[in-house]
Amino acid sequence: MTRSPPEKLLIGAHTSAAGGPHNALFQGREIGATTIQLFTNNQKQWKGKELSDEAISLWEKAREETGIQKIMSHDSYLINLGSPKEELLEKSHDAFSREIERCHKLKIDFMNFHPGAATTSTTEECLDQIVKSLKQFEKLCAKGPTRLLLETTAGQGSTVGHEFAHLAYIIEETRKLIPIGVCIDTCHIFAAGYDIRTKEAFDKTLKEFDEVIGLKHLYAFHLNDSMKPFDSRKDRHSPLGEGEIGIEAFKYLMTHPQLREFPKYLETPNGPASWVDEIALLRKFAK
Repeated sequence: MTRSPPEKLLIGAHTSAAGGPHNALFQGREIGATTIQLFTNNQKQWKGKELSDEAISLWEKAREETGIQKIMSHDSYLINLGSPKEELLEKSHDAFSREIERCHKLKIDFMNFHPGAATTSTTEECLDQIVKSLKQFEKLCAKGPTRLLLETTAGQGSTVGHEFAHLAYIIEETRKLIPIGVCIDTCHIFAAGYDIRTKEAFDKTLKEFDEVIGLKHLYAFHLNDSMKPFDSRKDRHSPLGEGEIGIEAFKYLMTHPQLREFPKYLETPNGPASWVDEIALLRKFAK
């Protein structure tokens, strides 16, 4: 793998699309980002505005002006592709398809999504429903450049995706039909019981990921420290180095020959002012 200079590494954050998606790109530039994640729609509403020709044009111009690369969207928090409830499943399918369509129109590289939650069903039934749901998007996925990325979860409540085996099953059942992969959230895997606090622990977790899922299916990282302890199954983000994971994990991520080149997106609290410093710190680690 080619070793990029620190200033060229793809490091960014989940920036605000208030006033139009193009504004997320400009905020990315302001914080020193080379990549960003954004919501293409209100993440707490089932239906939103369609992208206008003007919005798409402004996005394309901003993308060219900022040079931001490997952009990722995050789908709505309301979506549950594994729901056992028919009405919620139909709403989820509709919202998911609309998100893919928006990503295609904006030529977004990755669409990050939480696998789903079992609620009243079993884990196995939930995983099967997620697979069944994803297969419905085969034709739509083929119409654009966007790859769907399963996000590792902390395992709160009845959510699935906190075990590597869950993601491996979904990928194996769908990879021949749709473009799919994984985004590792550092807070989530730590809270789910995968230790990354030391080099040795991180290497062990990576080895398990490779054996169960395969590193060839890894495409991106969410960088977050964890407010809650190891194996707590609680999803609470902290600034880098100020949580239970500690700064050594992020330093190792930025120096690991296989991991430093992956796109990385901050979702840490405190917003843009904090992201400027965290992005600069991560680049310093990569030197």
